[in-house]
Amino acid sequence: MRQLAYILMTLLMLAAAPVSAQEKHVAMRLVAEGSARPGATVTLAIDARPAPGWHGYWQNPGDAGIETTAKWAIPSGWSAGPLRYPVPERLVVAGLMNFVYERPFTLLADLSVPASATAGQTVAVRVHLDYLVCTRELCVPENQDVSTTITTGTAVPDAGTRAAFDHWRRALPKPLGSPATYQIDNGRFRLSVPYPQAAALGEGWFYPLAEGAIAYAAPQSVVRDGDRLVIDTQASPKPKNGQVVGVLATGDGQGFLISATRGVVSPARGGSGGGWMGAALIAFAGAVLGGLLLNVMPCVFPILSLKALSLARGGVGAREARGEALAYTAGVVVVCLGLGGAILALRAGGSAVGWAFQLQDPVVVAVLLILCVAIALNLSGAFEFATPRFAGESGAGGAFATGALAAFVATPCTGPFMAAALGAALVLPWPAALAVFGGLGLGLALPFLLVGFVPALRARLPRPGAWMTTLRRLLALPMWLTAAALGWLLARQLGSSGWPLALLAAGATAAVLWWGGRRQAQGQAFGTSAMVGLALVAVATATFAHSVPVAAAGATVPLGAERFSEARLAQLRASGRPVFAYFTADWCLTCKVNEKVAIETTTAADAFRRGNVAVLVGNWTDGDPALGRFIEKHNRAGVPLYLWYSPGTDARVLPQVLTPGILASLPSGH
Repeated sequence: MRQLAYILMTLLMLAAAPVSAQEKHVAMRLVAEGSARPGATVTLAIDARPAPGWHGYWQNPGDAGIETTAKWAIPSGWSAGPLRYPVPERLVVAGLMNFVYERPFTLLADLSVPASATAGQTVAVRVHLDYLVCTRELCVPENQDVSTTITTGTAVPDAGTRAAFDHWRRALPKPLGSPATYQIDNGRFRLSVPYPQAAALGEGWFYPLAEGAIAYAAPQSVVRDGDRLVIDTQASPKPKNGQVVGVLATGDGQGFLISATRGVVSPARGGSGGGWMGAALIAFAGAVLGGLLLNVMPCVFPILSLKALSLARGGVGAREARGEALAYTAGVVVVCLGLGGAILALRAGGSAVGWAFQLQDPVVVAVLLILCVAIALNLSGAFEFATPRFAGESGAGGAFATGALAAFVATPCTGPFMAAALGAALVLPWPAALAVFGGLGLGLALPFLLVGFVPALRARLPRPGAWMTTLRRLLALPMWLTAAALGWLLARQLGSSGWPLALLAAGATAAVLWWGGRRQAQGQAFGTSAMVGLALVAVATATFAHSVPVAAAGATVPLGAERFSEARLAQLRASGRPVFAYFTADWCLTCKVNEKVAIETTTAADAFRRGNVAVLVGNWTDGDPALGRFIEKHNRAGVPLYLWYSPGTDARVLPQVLTPGILASLPSGH
């Protein structure tokens, strides 16, 4: 009835004060983020700027208003996803609560491009928008047609466009990841939202996406209760059962998208709670345990060779052992904190980056390839490092360098316990988030730290002897395998230019270091000229890697699988098919092991075929921001991520270490 009265009032006002059909009270334009890669998605933005004194409406307009509708005119086979809205504002007019935008706002939508699209084709995209725009006294229904052109291909957006889209994405509510619970009792709606006590809140307010949850204009009480928020308000006069979805605004235009199921919600106790003892400490403990387990993950095996030589060295005093252990730990923790700080800074800027983001850059991969070849040659005896020596023979300096290298090379892996811990860091304030990344480094360094501080463990190490030289030569093998894996990754990133670049870089590095080693064998110093030559090889390799366009990731998928897109996932789920979706990257060694050991096996394939399971593959090698945002929705900071969708249910996050048995049991519901 209130909406009907509001519309009748608007019609009377329109009749009394007609507005020119040519006048638009919201200036709009359609902007594409970049080119449209065949088989992928490109984000479109409807940049809306209300005239002074006017406002537009959110997806749920509140007690009055109309949601914006979009009708797309796009080529056959292309599809546009739903509009995504930034966090709204509240406006009360005549006792009616409106969810509006009185400032410039931008709606985003993802355009799915078919794999059959022709590269280099220019496509016109147009959208017809019907919307309502109002002042506090007058409302006008308007419509506009806005358009843009998109070129299919792999071109990246210019810096200005990228910055604009980063700004617009920051205004979107971020998926909270953790499920919420609501209860309706005696006309009251009570919502419990998992939210770390240490996380900033600002002015909290809950905006439901649909009717049947709350009375929009009723006051809301938002109270912290330990590691949750409890929102209490008047329930809707006609409450509905089922899931409640909405946005929790946290001030300054920021908010989280939450999904709540009906259950029992205890009233808030109030008080400061034990946030740091809760979410932050749990995440820290998970990070320590995850880092400890990284020591046995495939991506860390080459660095274990360096640590083995350092730990096996005998004749070390207690004080020196403790000093090296602390230096090694410092190297690991510093790198983890540096990477964590970079991730937090980039995410604050709107980028959807995650753990191991630096390996998405061919320059980093090329430099790391050179470093691995150098260490492999050193272990093989081709030359000796000058101070500090990475094999642990130069005290604290070498221990620090070894620890830093261990942490850097460990980044392609996300082991058990790590995923949830790093995901929790996304919603914690930056000091707590950095503590989580520091905990990861502490866990990775823990074995070496224990040996340094526990004499009984050092006493169990074998005595030094000729066997150490043989072991050193054998342990060069995993480092050579790591270098080969990095060369393969470079070839995946740079296409046909990748393998020649990798081979030339490795060959030039070997030649320079062999020359320096020959000088050492003759009793001379390694040589300044050799050091300069090595630096020139690194600079030339990095420069060339930077100049070559990055090849499109995910060009191929395993037989029987499809490339992941949210639109395709929605289609499969709407058809009632179960879906197994996994997210991988060429630089993620854990991902590759799982794929060979569990996913790409006859056992899993037979079970999926019998269960009519659709398999979707998301390749995050090039840091695709659309995949990054989807991964973030599941409270994860990187790959691997494995999701199982049974018909009619939400996603189930699977373990990060898979077996064929785990996958084969999914279609039967186990």
